Amino acid sequence: MKTPIYDFVRQYADSAAIRMHMPGHKGRGENSPYDITEIPGADSLYLADGIILESEKNAGRLFGADTFYSTEGSSLSIRAAMLLVCELAIKKGSAPKVLAARNVHKSFITAAALLDFEIEWIESSSNSYLSSGVTAAAVEKALSEAMHKPTAVYITSPDYLGFAVDVRGIAAVCKKHGVLLVVDNAHGAYLKFLERSQHPIDLGADIVCDSAHKTLPTLTGGAYLHISKNADKDLAQNARTALATFGSTSPSYLILASLDRTNEVLAYGYREKLKATLAKINKLKDSLTALGYLLYENEPMKIAISAKEYGYTGDKIAEHLEKSNIICEFFDRDYVVLMPSVSTTEKELDTLYSALKALPKKSAIKEEAPAPVSPLRVMTPREAMMSAGEKIAAKRSLGRVLRTVTVGCPPAVPIVVSGEIITKEAIAAFEYYGIEEIDVVKR
Repeated sequence: MKTPIYDFVRQYADSAAIRMHMPGHKGRGENSPYDITEIPGADSLYLADGIILESEKNAGRLFGADTFYSTEGSSLSIRAAMLLVCELAIKKGSAPKVLAARNVHKSFITAAALLDFEIEWIESSSNSYLSSGVTAAAVEKALSEAMHKPTAVYITSPDYLGFAVDVRGIAAVCKKHGVLLVVDNAHGAYLKFLERSQHPIDLGADIVCDSAHKTLPTLTGGAYLHISKNADKDLAQNARTALATFGSTSPSYLILASLDRTNEVLAYGYREKLKATLAKINKLKDSLTALGYLLYENEPMKIAISAKEYGYTGDKIAEHLEKSNIICEFFDRDYVVLMPSVSTTEKELDTLYSALKALPKKSAIKEEAPAPVSPLRVMTPREAMMSAGEKIAAKRSLGRVLRTVTVGCPPAVPIVVSGEIITKEAIAAFEYYGIEEIDVVKR
C-alpha cells in the first residue's frame, strides 16, 4: 500500500528547499524536517484532493468505510459526528436529539453546548463511572418510550476499562427505529483486525470515532472519523466540512504522515502480529487470574485489574509496578488499566507478570466506589456553559448547578453534567475521586 503523505514529507525533508513558509523552525532540529505546512503538493486536510485524499481512501479500504483523518484525536471526530447528526435532524425537519449512555467523553458534552442538541440519558445498571453497561434492551425501551424520537443513539464501546457492549444488538434496535448509531470507539481501532472483526462499522454502526493513536502505531492525536457505506450519503459528503468546523487550520503533518504510515503497517502483516500478541496477552491474563487477580475487561487487548479485590488500592499497585519501570495507562482507588499493543514485546509482558506476581495477595478491601447517579437537569449544557460562573469548593456545592464539565478522575467521564443540580451523592463522588473545586453557575 502506498504512503503518499509520508513519501512527500520525507522527500521534502531531504530536499535543499529554502523554507520561506511556516513553521518557524525551518526544518532545523530533530523531527523538524518532517514538520511542514500546506505547501504546493502537500494537499490540505479539509480541502483534500491530493495525497491526503489518497491516503484517506487507503484507510477507508482497510476499515471498509468512508474514512477521514483527524490530527486532534477522537475529540475532534466526536464533535464533527454530532454536527453531522444535527444537520441530518434539520434536513428531516426535526429538532436534534441524542439518546446517550452517560459514560460519555467530555467532548460530547462540549459538543452539546456548542450545537445545542437535546440529550436523553439511557438507563444503565452499571455501578461504575467508567462503564455504562448499556444493553440493546435498554436502548429499545428508551426508543419505544421516547415522546420525541431522537436522531441518533450515542454509545462508548469499548470503554476506558475495556468493557465492550453489544454493538450489533444495539445497531439492530437503531435500524428498527430508524435512528443513527454513533459509536465512540476511541479505544478500539484495532478491533477491525481481529480474526473476526468486532469493529463497530462491521457491527452496524453509522458513524464511528477511532483514536488510531490509542491502540495502533500512530502518533498521539492521530484519529479517524468513519462513515458507514450504508449510512445516509449526506453524512460522508458533509464529514470534511464538519471536521473543519471544529478543527485547527494548522493540522500536524507529522501526525498525518504517521496515519499514512499506519495504513502500510495495517495492510502488511498486522493481523498476524495482532493474533500473536493477543495470544500472549490471553496467556498473561490467565496467569494473573491464577494468582488471584480479578480482571474487569472483556476487550482482548486491555488489562483492567480490580485492585481492591487483590487487597490494594489501584494507586498502590501502580506504585509497585513503577518500581519495575512499568507505567500504567490509568489508575485510581479501584482499578489499574494497562494497555499493551502489538508493539509490546514478550519480554515486557513477562516483566509485567513478574512484577504483579511479586505483589502478595491480601484480603479484599471492602470499600465501595460511589455508584453513578443521574442528577436533575434544570438547564441545557449550552445554557449552563454560556452562563456566568464561579469556582467553589466541591464540598460546598450542594444544590448548585454545574457549569462546566468536571473531569478529574475518572478520566473524561462526567460525575455531573453541565446544567444538572449537584446532589450529596455527587459531592461524595467528587471527594472520592479527589475533585476539590468545581465551576458552577453563578447565582
